[in-house]
Amino acid sequence: MTHPFHPLAGREFELATYKKAWGEDRVYFCDDAGRLQHMPVGWTSVAPPDPFRAVAAGRCCFRTEDLLRLADLVARLRGSRA
Repeated sequence: MTHPFHPLAGREFELATYKKAWGEDRVYFCDDAGRLQHMPVGWTSVAPPDPFRAVAAGRCCFRTEDLLRLADLVARLRGSRA
């Protein structure tokens, strides 16, 4: 588990399966009680590294796609005040 804010952050589990569910890739694993659990693959080390983050190597805090979406949101919020 690599998601920094998840309660299981830092824990390791054996991968049961990896498949698409609810429109996204998810990993399935058994918890300490033996129950099958699942979570988005992006919250784990199973996901391949994001190419932008790999190339940026910590030198860039934001992806271009995210900044464009933020600019669009700000423009819509400013327009709603008018």
